[in-house]
Amino acid sequence: MARVKRGVTTHARHKKVLEQSKGYVGRSSTNYRIALERLEKALRYAYRDRRNKKRDFRGLWIQRINAAVREHGLTYSKFIAGLKQAGIEMDRKVLAAIAYDDPASFAEIVRKVQAAL
Repeated sequence: MARVKRGVTTHARHKKVLEQSKGYVGRSSTNYRIALERLEKALRYAYRDRRNKKRDFRGLWIQRINAAVREHGLTYSKFIAGLKQAGIEMDRKVLAAIAYDDPASFAEIVRKVQAAL
């Protein structure tokens, strides 16, 4: 049986890693072994932070809603309780966007919530 030379596949694998690690500082973008370590760590961070991003944005939406609601003399928790009592089903993302972009519409929502409370 003929001997298998694997230079082509090794080169392709190395090239793929070095292409993905382009832009890293120093030998992290040119040396295969170091680039592979950095790339593996970067992919772990990316995986973790795709989940953390959801958590971070929810916190941001809550802060924006709280700030907008306090201008009308309510707290965030009372506002959310009032939303449920008023039967208004809006998620925090939409509420934060309305509070940020259209204060007049948000004021109307707050008025309905205050009536329900």
